[in-house]
Amino acid sequence: MTPRIVSLISSATEIVHALGALPWLVGRSHECDYPPEVRDLPCCTAPRFAVDGDSREIDRLVKQTLAESISVYEVFDEVLEHLQPTHILTQIQCQVCAVSLRDVERSIAARLASQPRIVSLQPFTLPDVWDDIRRVAQSLDIAPAGEQLIAQLQARMQTISEAAHAAGTRPTIACIEWIEPLMPAAHWMPELIERAAGTNLAWTNWDELAAADPEVILVMPCGFDLDRAASEVHWLTDRAAWRDLRAVRNGRVYVADGNQYFNRPGPRLVESLAILAEVLHPPPQPSHDREGVVSMKGFQPCKSS
Repeated sequence: MTPRIVSLISSATEIVHALGALPWLVGRSHECDYPPEVRDLPCCTAPRFAVDGDSREIDRLVKQTLAESISVYEVFDEVLEHLQPTHILTQIQCQVCAVSLRDVERSIAARLASQPRIVSLQPFTLPDVWDDIRRVAQSLDIAPAGEQLIAQLQARMQTISEAAHAAGTRPTIACIEWIEPLMPAAHWMPELIERAAGTNLAWTNWDELAAADPEVILVMPCGFDLDRAASEVHWLTDRAAWRDLRAVRNGRVYVADGNQYFNRPGPRLVESLAILAEVLHPPPQPSHDREGVVSMKGFQPCKSS
């Protein structure tokens, strides 16, 4: 029987694509948008609140929804009933970032005639990402393809890492995963920073970030594309001490597409590592702007409207 896959997490969709199994994908989550052709597939989920607000508003709505409901996402039972998947890919890493295993278990999935196999990804560290690729491949009976993909991704990461370490420096960096309230990047990010020959700074709030005074700041809000992330930087630049930070004075503040990169624990973590390596060790004469990141050099504090 040909597999019929429903992916309820964008990173899993990208794993399916990288494994060469995209023709088997029959349904997706509302966040699955890569490769672009998956947008034509039936959507099986939706958030329970509008997600077009700013950072502070989204944070408020997430907390309110979790207090009033058992999930911030809705799974469309009628779509799953129609699709009759043989596999449903979900995750247990974060109940805010994507549809969780608990969400799937509360849906009609367990009662479908197709008796789908639930494959739950657990990406907390970089080795976990490799294990998730392996888990998806094994569930689809294409385990050799999974091992080949992992080997290719690891080899590409090794090449990027060796070039970064050849620079001979390890700049300090603060990676910001949410802007208001301020939250540092975690999980696999410290490992990527280490591979990119950077020094990850430990901080939990603005005062600690300012005291650490990083050489580089990378703003990469989870779920925000490049334009939306840049539009939210005022939460940082409005702070009185912003202009005094070393990274700001030296023009080493960058904004990245945190939706497509960094926050998707799948194959494009390789591209995320390449972005990190380039912002930590800029080439003397870059030939072009790297996709997914822009420099905020010269960005001055201004009051938000």
